Amino acid sequence: MDTLTRLEATIANRQSGDPDTSYIARLMLKGMPEIARKVGEEAVEIAIAAVASEREEVVAEAADLVFHLLILLRSRGIGFADVLAELDRREGTSGIAEKASRSE
Repeated sequence: MDTLTRLEATIANRQSGDPDTSYIARLMLKGMPEIARKVGEEAVEIAIAAVASEREEVVAEAADLVFHLLILLRSRGIGFADVLAELDRREGTSGIAEKASRSE
């Protein structure tokens, strides 16, 4: 089992846990607005780290972003496999062409 699969399983197991002892349960209890806010916060932090920080900080912020993204996906009933399937669907398509096809 790879790291993302294990992390998805951990999030699934902890989402209905005790919010006093589980960060995941606490965040899930707060709902999508707070989860989305946290993903946005982590996205900004990695963007800043990419420009201004050392490699270790970029790695740490990337891990935070992936972790919170997986919580967001779980809260929407979306597995990371669905994201991978979408990336597979886009493979071999120019990013410019793919983006243009979404605005049609």
